[in-house]
Amino acid sequence: MIGEAELDAVMAVMDSSFEPHWREAWTRGQVRDSLEMPSTFLLLADGEGRPVAEGAAAGFVLSRQALDEEELLLIAVRPEARGRGLGARLLASYIAAARRRGVRRIFLEMRANNPAHALYSRCGFAAIGTRPRYYLAADGQGIDAITFALNFDD
Repeated sequence: MIGEAELDAVMAVMDSSFEPHWREAWTRGQVRDSLEMPSTFLLLADGEGRPVAEGAAAGFVLSRQALDEEELLLIAVRPEARGRGLGARLLASYIAAARRRGVRRIFLEMRANNPAHALYSRCGFAAIGTRPRYYLAADGQGIDAITFALNFDD
């Protein structure tokens, strides 16, 4: 079960990181409900990418595991912490933790015009599919979703 201080830290990052136009941010209830499931994991990090339990987090990853596969549900970095490699360090920490849990493949899905595409590619993710007009922006614009996967060969 997630504590209120930890949930506060997630929501502070969430509220500052996601542009409302794209409608990607989760509500507090969605995050809490997700984290109450035993197969959901949270990694909170400070500005250097080190794990923190609560407080002034600069970023987070939220994921869900099913057997030896995992879905990266959300990754966020506060705007003021961007451009210094924190996203890459956070993603690398998350990938290492998933591997320790026995994960063999990680999936994620993102809107086609999301600049995080470059980060995922640098970290070894490959595009494996598209869902046309899957996301709906606040102005009604339909945006394709791109599905990525990272496979571990060992």
